Amino acid sequence: MASNLERGRKKTGGRKKGTVNKTTQLAKDAIAQAAASLGGTERLVKWVQEDPLNERVFWSQIYTKLMPVQVETGPGGFTVKLEPDVRKL
Repeated sequence: MASNLERGRKKTGGRKKGTVNKTTQLAKDAIAQAAASLGGTERLVKWVQEDPLNERVFWSQIYTKLMPVQVETGPGGFTVKLEPDVRKL
């Protein structure tokens, strides 16, 4: 059975490389608007300060989203590197 994805054949159709998925971008925009409506940065800081559990959630689940993850493959498996990207908030 012949395959449509022959070796050396260029890709045809679909999104261009690097094009943002429209659904993902719409979701991100909606979340950003909701966050702004809820008080934005100032409200987030206030929420974190309200309870030690909130602070734990911030550092373990929210802040970690700023850390890029790099996955490398090689002989014997793969390694995951977390590279801190500390930005002034």
